Amino acid sequence: MTQYILIVEDEEKIASLMKDYLTAAGFNTAVLHRGDEVVQTIRRKMPALILLDIMLPGKDGIEVCREIRQFSQVPIIFLTAKAEEIDRLLGLELGADDYICKPFSFREVIARIKAVLRRFAQQDTIVEEKLLSRGPVVLDVPSHQAFVDGQILDLTPSEFGLLKVLISQPGRVFKRTELVERVQGYSFEGYDRTIDTHIKNLRKKMAQKFKGPDLVVTVYGVGYKFQISEDEV
Repeated sequence: MTQYILIVEDEEKIASLMKDYLTAAGFNTAVLHRGDEVVQTIRRKMPALILLDIMLPGKDGIEVCREIRQFSQVPIIFLTAKAEEIDRLLGLELGADDYICKPFSFREVIARIKAVLRRFAQQDTIVEEKLLSRGPVVLDVPSHQAFVDGQILDLTPSEFGLLKVLISQPGRVFKRTELVERVQGYSFEGYDRTIDTHIKNLRKKMAQKFKGPDLVVTVYGVGYKFQISEDEV
């Protein structure tokens, strides 16, 4: 079945070229040029993925993403013209699945779309790991819910993915580049620095619910690991 991608981009030339490349890659596409048209459009027909520009007339992409996340976990890839914007977007914890900086190659965009879709498909087909439990942390994989010390954690998709990888092998140190590969499905220069921001947000949320020692530990110069005491294993 051909997958449907919604492109939300106010620059008509870029949107038209992106539509052509995605069509050639085998996707069905639709294009919107205004942010205030997105929610009503996807409520009529939910896409497999949304390419969402930040700067849009009517309503900016950040607000559009917030509204979508109130009722759907559809994959969202932000498009931004400013590389420094990514740190701010991560800090807002919007729940987007990826970020692409302009100017970009359309080949890269297609590769990133396929990686995100592949990751979501894998999540949907996992049956052998419905429940992961390590110490005070429990992950309900099919429902994408996380709990620590019996309390629910409100995690973004990237934070949930990171925690899932880390608790799968307690005590093992994961390099940043490996976490990018495991969580995002691909690796590219510059993204591994955002792992630090995701980890910071994840720790903050866990600390609000769990008063014990940090469960996600930094191994300086290497990466991160999930650490629990022997009596909690």
